[in-house]
Amino acid sequence: MGRLQGKVAVITGGGAGIGQGIARKFAGEGATVVVAEINEETGAATVAELKKDLGAEAEFLPVDVTKKDQVEGMVAFAVERFGSIDILVNNAWGGSKIERLERKGDDILAHGLNMALWPGFWSMQAAFPHMKKQGWGRVINMCSLNGVNAHLYTVEYNVSKEALRALSRSAAVEWARHGICINVICPAAASDSAIRVAKSHPEIFEAMAKSYPLAKMTTAENDIGPVAVFLASEDCRFMTGNTLFVDGGGHINGVNWNPSLPD
Repeated sequence: MGRLQGKVAVITGGGAGIGQGIARKFAGEGATVVVAEINEETGAATVAELKKDLGAEAEFLPVDVTKKDQVEGMVAFAVERFGSIDILVNNAWGGSKIERLERKGDDILAHGLNMALWPGFWSMQAAFPHMKKQGWGRVINMCSLNGVNAHLYTVEYNVSKEALRALSRSAAVEWARHGICINVICPAAASDSAIRVAKSHPEIFEAMAKSYPLAKMTTAENDIGPVAVFLASEDCRFMTGNTLFVDGGGHINGVNWNPSLPD
């Protein structure tokens, strides 16, 4: 307990799924948490739970990560309200359309970049001067095995998450001299988005679950959260620019992802 005591963390998409699991683990380790979430109901509920269950200091801030002014305002809010931003987790995502590449328009690809690459770029730039000044910072960007292995029919997701990984590595090199460590998690967990896929494509989800050597889909709080805590802590001081696959070993030989779509 207390590995993040005194640290201020901002988590986008922190009101549900993986973001919520990370928020709970951070709060349990003593961090002050800003839950940046577009869904006011889930965002406010998560903060209420952090306070009630964990006695955490936490605030909810409604944020649409596709809006640059709101992303920059999110960082400014954390600094004004709590005095700093020590940890930034770019986790928010707005869903993919499972469809063949040739049938997707410019708007679909733009949606992916607007949800992953641009928010990561804006938030990291906004957080940089504060982290540089204090000589310490942690950025955790949530990416995906979908992009690493080029899963079928989710091109906007694949491209945007791989772009975010490239951004992470680039920033890790440039900002290392300021004590800022930037790493990536490619997770697999029974999150809300995964459950939605399971409902619409149950055969895919069942096949995927069997692909993991550890033979299960994990929960965000118990299995993704602890890794995020490590990357957010002082223990990570000599680790930057890495991608951690927190996926039960699914990345080793890949997972079964082959939706049946008409030609």
